[in-house]
Amino acid sequence: MSKRSVQAHIEDIPRWEDGAPLASPPLSSMQWLVWSLATAGKFFEGMIVFMQGVGLPLISRDFDLSDLDKGFVTAATLAGILFGALLLGGLADRLGRKPVFIGEMVLLLVALIAAATAPSKEILIGSLFVIGLALGADYPTAHLVISESIPSAIRGRLVLGAFSFQAIGAVLGTAIAAIILSAMPSVNDWRLFFLVPVVPVAAVVWGRFFLPESSHWLVSRGLPEKAEKQLRKLLNRQNLSLASVDRLEEVAPEQRSRDWMKLFRGKYVRATILTSVPWFLQDLSTYGIGIFTPVIIAMAFGEMNQATTVGDLIQNDMIGAKGTALIDVGFLVGIAAAIVLADRWGRIPLQITGFIGCAVGLILASLGGAGGHTNLTLTVAGFLLFQFMTNLGPNATTYLMAGEVFPTKIRGLGAGFAAASGKVGAVLTAFFFPTLIQAWGTEKVLSVLVITSLLGAVITWLYRIEPKGLDMESL
Repeated sequence: MSKRSVQAHIEDIPRWEDGAPLASPPLSSMQWLVWSLATAGKFFEGMIVFMQGVGLPLISRDFDLSDLDKGFVTAATLAGILFGALLLGGLADRLGRKPVFIGEMVLLLVALIAAATAPSKEILIGSLFVIGLALGADYPTAHLVISESIPSAIRGRLVLGAFSFQAIGAVLGTAIAAIILSAMPSVNDWRLFFLVPVVPVAAVVWGRFFLPESSHWLVSRGLPEKAEKQLRKLLNRQNLSLASVDRLEEVAPEQRSRDWMKLFRGKYVRATILTSVPWFLQDLSTYGIGIFTPVIIAMAFGEMNQATTVGDLIQNDMIGAKGTALIDVGFLVGIAAAIVLADRWGRIPLQITGFIGCAVGLILASLGGAGGHTNLTLTVAGFLLFQFMTNLGPNATTYLMAGEVFPTKIRGLGAGFAAASGKVGAVLTAFFFPTLIQAWGTEKVLSVLVITSLLGAVITWLYRIEPKGLDMESL
């Protein structure tokens, strides 16, 4: 029985009895379970965030929110995701992938129940922030447990396949919200929106207890015996043995803060810039377009009523659900194309193509409203093209590469920092774009987003690192 590295065993291609190899490494039932439970975090993010958006008018009526209060409710989950990715993602490098993978879902479960039963706006806002913390921690951790468990040849499509469940969750969440609104219209319907995911989240918590710890992480911590045991569990093979590895020195607690500095030194600077700056620029555009979405919804599906009654609120929410479905079409088609092409074309070509395509879509959308005359077909086509290209490219590839280009010992930290950088762009957009739209007008703001998209393509090219086909040990 030959001794090989963790990734070599994962990449191993069995042979038939006649000696002929299989076409590709097969995935064990445990590897599929790892992938399935990792998709849950992205699914819940899409479901919860979009259902929260549908419920916001009802929350505003229930708690009599001011405009400032609405801003806090909207920003709470987003801010939580930022801090969760930045502060909790690195815990997966220190404590292991599995404890954080379980803990984030427990945190989400508690926060959902707290939000659904919140007696005041302050408790609701706090609960939404904790929901964001849990979802933010899942950004790097879910990526790591997938990418460190599967063969490199299919890593891109499986990671992006998990990421696509964000859109599936958004579509399903919107549909469930619409059913609840039509079946039992009430101001308190928003509380049901937070209760709907509770049972599925609890099931995911239970399932994640049965997963193995990452053997890559165990080896990086100098625990080859445990790594070998967990690898046997992952691959469902008993006849494997790991090559000897040098035991790593234990990192003292006072030195752990220095790990952050590694992201900005030496060879890691290139990876940090590649993963964080384009993600920041991409989220400027993505969340900036979100501000225009109500306008597009109103044009495509009819003007919303003044919300003077609960019935008006319900009607407006139904219009919003239709608009969400329209936007999600571009998301689903784009991410499907990315899944197919990521392991064929590579991450860098897709990201550059996507950024340029986003710029073209934004130009079309701007031309649709040029001169004060609205061309609905051109405007909607521009926004749909933007949705397709951002999900073909940067929205998918920034997430994918953030968990690939850093070494095992700081992979969670690097991926978390990149995700947090994106959410910084989102928060800045949420706070400043409405003011800029009023001061500059829609066309000028769209022109700024065109420039940021093209800048994303340039940064991607200048700092390119292509991880396609490289195993996690080579990276």
